[in-house]
Amino acid sequence: MPFLRYHILLFLFLLVFFEIFAAAVGYQRSLLRSLGEGNGQPDYAVDLNSTTFDSILKESPASFAVVEFFAHWCPACRNYKPHYEKVARLFNGPNAVHPGIVLMTRVDCAMKVNTNLCDKFSVGRYPMLLWGPPPKFTSTGWDPNQEKSEIKSIDDARTAEQLLNWINKRIGSSFSLDDEKYDNESTLPWNATDPEQIARAIYDVEEATSQSFEIITDSKRIRKETRAPLIKFFQLLIAHHPSKRCRKGAAEILINFDELWPLHLSNSSQNASTSYARDVTKSFPICGKEVPRGYWIFCRGSRNETRGYSCGLWILLHSLSVRIGDGEAQLTFTVIRDFIHNFFMCEECRRHFHEMCSSAPVPFNTTRALVLWLWSSHNTVNERLMREEKELGTDDPRYPKMIWPPKELCPSCLVSSSSKSGHTMRDWNEDEVYKFIMNYYGSSLVSSYKDGRVTDRIKDESVDDVITTTHAVAVPVAAALAIALASCAFGALACFWRTQQKNRKYLHHSLKNV
Repeated sequence: MPFLRYHILLFLFLLVFFEIFAAAVGYQRSLLRSLGEGNGQPDYAVDLNSTTFDSILKESPASFAVVEFFAHWCPACRNYKPHYEKVARLFNGPNAVHPGIVLMTRVDCAMKVNTNLCDKFSVGRYPMLLWGPPPKFTSTGWDPNQEKSEIKSIDDARTAEQLLNWINKRIGSSFSLDDEKYDNESTLPWNATDPEQIARAIYDVEEATSQSFEIITDSKRIRKETRAPLIKFFQLLIAHHPSKRCRKGAAEILINFDELWPLHLSNSSQNASTSYARDVTKSFPICGKEVPRGYWIFCRGSRNETRGYSCGLWILLHSLSVRIGDGEAQLTFTVIRDFIHNFFMCEECRRHFHEMCSSAPVPFNTTRALVLWLWSSHNTVNERLMREEKELGTDDPRYPKMIWPPKELCPSCLVSSSSKSGHTMRDWNEDEVYKFIMNYYGSSLVSSYKDGRVTDRIKDESVDDVITTTHAVAVPVAAALAIALASCAFGALACFWRTQQKNRKYLHHSLKNV
């Protein structure tokens, strides 16, 4: 009997284990591409259910979404899956051919957990495909008798070719099922001078922020002498990053900074500690668990080695500069300068940036002065790279470097230009340039994002008592004097803020153990 009881218990344990494992795999494949069962082919379409439906569609950077409602027992659905996957391959996942345009998803209506969700969208046949902007699926259902709706039924899509043709007609593209990554980049209309393009760059700012943090931890550059510059950069992100979830993530990391990178860290223990920190930071994703996505949207180049991270980082720096107050300008300049000097891995780029910082007209007493210096410096970099890339043939023909802003975006910014001895002289109306940049990297950058406009206040429960999106960090009265001293806004204040948060954290744990 004991022997039989042992085997019964073992069987029950294994049964529970495999159920938990299956659930975990199911959740993972709803967010990431997973290996297909049996044939070794990847599933590109994202599996949604009543729990993940709203969150995944709300957070998607894609402009459009296709939702396939199906039933796993339906033979026609099983036969349609290969067609749907051929199209999903083009748009979904970090290796997508055309990322950030269409999110391809599916919902299994045969699962009881999805019954109400499928009823909400009036599912009356399998498979049924709906099209629309991702947020519209979360804010409303769909009724076939509804006259005005941004959600549309895709009726003529029995094959992969028909589905892709329907999408091409809808968005004015000419995608092909044979497209490979970075092939046929011109198949979707793209205009660098379209002011609405910048609205989607918020996702690339998040991507650049996340990649910066990964590069910092992977390169083992967090040492005793670089802790202070990194802490100040985190403080700047918390106060002025255009993405709410990046502000929140940076705050969580800063609260745990001493545990991740102890002050007494020695060179001999650096590798082990950095490895530990890299593992721990997986629990503190700086811009949320969906980031990094593994692809670029506004900053996407026509080749893998062009644009991308450097483009996203420049947009991040510009977006930070337009959000600060006059009293923070000089300190923000110092924080950015030290961050690039200590943590940007391109040695030549770092050296050139340091040279520009060394000749900067410091101190910066106004936001305007810093914004215009960063804009001018970016143009200086672009002008140098235009010459070098043209000589070496390494430029991106579809996204060439340009002097910013072009006349199409700001007709009143450039007054005149002339060439002399091979050099182009430009006369800028800096008042117009300043107004353009404040709008372009300020309100326009977040206009299509859930975070609202630049003047909105942060309402995260975990950080709303210490952060605002105005020009300071809200702290208890004892720190008011530190806030008043602009030169201490990110330095002494950062230290004080972290101390308060750590004390609150330890007090919380102590009360739990009482």
